[in-house]
Amino acid sequence: MDLFNAIHRISIFVFALVFKFILQKRKTRRNLPPSPPALPIIGHLHLLKQPVHRTLHQLSQKYGPVLLLDFGNRKVLIVSSASAAEECFTKNDIIFANRPRLLAGKHIGYNYNTIGFAPYGDYWRNLRRLTTMEFFSTSRLAMSASIRQEEVQLLLKELFLASAKKSATVELTSKLIEVVFNMILRMIAGKRYYGKDAVDTEAEEFRDIMREVAEMSGSTVLNDFLPVLQWVDFQGLERKMKKIFKKVDKFLQSLVEEHRMMRKDSTDQCLGSSDASSTGTKTTLIDVMLSLQQTDPEIYTDETIKGVILVMLIAGTETSSTTIEWAMSLLLNHSEVMSKAWSEIADEPHFSYHMNRQKTASFVVITCHVEQCYWRACPGAVLGRKVVGLVLGSLIQSFEWNRVAEGEIDMREGPGLTMPKAEPLVAVCSPRSGMLNLLNAI
Repeated sequence: MDLFNAIHRISIFVFALVFKFILQKRKTRRNLPPSPPALPIIGHLHLLKQPVHRTLHQLSQKYGPVLLLDFGNRKVLIVSSASAAEECFTKNDIIFANRPRLLAGKHIGYNYNTIGFAPYGDYWRNLRRLTTMEFFSTSRLAMSASIRQEEVQLLLKELFLASAKKSATVELTSKLIEVVFNMILRMIAGKRYYGKDAVDTEAEEFRDIMREVAEMSGSTVLNDFLPVLQWVDFQGLERKMKKIFKKVDKFLQSLVEEHRMMRKDSTDQCLGSSDASSTGTKTTLIDVMLSLQQTDPEIYTDETIKGVILVMLIAGTETSSTTIEWAMSLLLNHSEVMSKAWSEIADEPHFSYHMNRQKTASFVVITCHVEQCYWRACPGAVLGRKVVGLVLGSLIQSFEWNRVAEGEIDMREGPGLTMPKAEPLVAVCSPRSGMLNLLNAI
């Protein structure tokens, strides 16, 4: 009888616990956003299809502007309305400030020490302040204006030489990456990587590596959501990340050591471009960080410096070059808009080009307008608009562009953080008759 009473009491106790758990779970779920039916263990991962942003958009259309998904062992909040995003990033910005600890941050982001992967705190704020003041400030952007102009002129010269006698077929994707990468690298390290006076034998390989880094940093990696897959290195992703990181790190370390030796030889040497006198800059971003390393070596380690360089190169290159590529693709698919853009440049007196004493060209800048009230501020937005406007405006002003075939440009999206095109953009260009004298003078 005592045994029966004990079992009875234990059963009541267990039932009460289970009942309480169910009630709490239901109560909690009432406060959670809507969510599609999930599968055990993997949650909603089976719903994700490429391109991921399209899938998320379709889900938000079905379940509402705010929904909760389970990506394996991680809960993901999907926000697709301006008002909800504003509430997340203004009223609750501290809550959403931290970054998830993903494999890309560990193996490519210098063990979560880059501005893109570092947790919110003093270290992250210090990195943001550094880049904002020493790379994206108004004075710094003004100093680097000549760098951007020189690189665009070199691009125009290359296109002109290829198309002066007859129309040329151009793979624009690589050209855009090269011109923007050279701009950013010269601002960071005072040297260019692509072109006749650059390291052509390594440039193409490194361009592909940087694209892979950008793709890995923004792709959906199953190993991040199902930790059991990390035990067996599913699909060899970690091994691939480590291999790519070694190449990137070697390149970045060489930049740091090169500047360290220059500073040792002559601390007064002006850096910033192949012609320091024309840039007006006294130091590059690497020089600034090496100076900070002398005063605060524990914070500004080589890993921190390389992490800043890596983020600036990837974020600065991929975002701007991809934006220009999409813009050109749309213009090529809508020739009437391309013609309108060019005619507006030609009709506006203050858009007209001129020659200075050194016979260098000054090209139109097309302003990119965005509804800023719907977007979170980015410290590199001003530089991005300058780069996109200068390159895109110069290409439209200087050359006539046409599709290679009669069919429209392929507008499918590829994987990656910056939503690149699935297929490289190839187009036919020929110099505009009114620009021949100017292009010849470059």
